[in-house]
Amino acid sequence: MHTTVDVMGPSLLLYIVLQRALQIYSWIVIASVVMSWLLNFNVVNYHNNFVRMGVRFVDAVTEPVFRLVRRVLPPIGGLDFSPLVVLGVIWVLQAFVVPQLTILLTNIIG
Repeated sequence: MHTTVDVMGPSLLLYIVLQRALQIYSWIVIASVVMSWLLNFNVVNYHNNFVRMGVRFVDAVTEPVFRLVRRVLPPIGGLDFSPLVVLGVIWVLQAFVVPQLTILLTNIIG
């Protein structure tokens, strides 16, 4: 009996896992932007426990990466472009790096 990993192979499995992880992280980045807008325009109340929990989770996941980008590209005129840069990097990773890594792994493993 073959398992799913045996049928797909480790390189295809790595491809799928990396693509899904990057896709999930891009949605978290988008959620971070939307939540910051909602908080700044007082659409949602930060004192609500559910909102606070969501904001803390999204900040804990995205702020370390945003901080790295802000060191290179600080906010310009009050606008923070770090989420846009992170989404661009994710796009490059998904479009070019992950497929090439999969091909390389396939060639190495055989």
